[in-house]
Amino acid sequence: MTELCAIALGSNLSSEIGDSEKIVKAAIAQLATLPEIEVVRVSRWYRTKAITLPNSAPQPDYINGCAVLKTSFNPLQLLQTLFNTEQMFGRERRERWGARTLDLDLLLYGDRQIDTPDLVLPHPRMGDRAFVLLPLAEIATDWIHPITGLAIGELAKNSPDLDLSYPIALNHRLTAKLP
Repeated sequence: MTELCAIALGSNLSSEIGDSEKIVKAAIAQLATLPEIEVVRVSRWYRTKAITLPNSAPQPDYINGCAVLKTSFNPLQLLQTLFNTEQMFGRERRERWGARTLDLDLLLYGDRQIDTPDLVLPHPRMGDRAFVLLPLAEIATDWIHPITGLAIGELAKNSPDLDLSYPIALNHRLTAKLP
């Protein structure tokens, strides 16, 4: 059995792979190599101002985007796969909202609602983040948020942090492996 899911991708630190845009594209390519994952759609990439904790050092802008995947992994297996992929790209979890080479968040897994210590679905803060909602609305505008009952496209119109993160769509998108 397979399920559609949505993930968010972000990066604001370079690595040996290259800049943040190369990293998020390489992460999508890596996920697509797994037999349990099919990359269905990928949004455009967005340049987004980093939102940091008060009194934190400024960070470079992020490159953010979203992808819809079809997977045979269960939600926890998929989450672990995302964590493993982050580590492959040099992610170190040091501080909350800290700069990172790669951040992968599981946003939606079908219409499931999960609330465990290891996983909360839908992602509890996705509805507050323009840098998630805008790219997700490009590729899943009619997907109904399982808690609010609103379509992602509707949620994106009222993103509360739009004036903080200022997402700006870049003029290109990943085209490999797309239908």
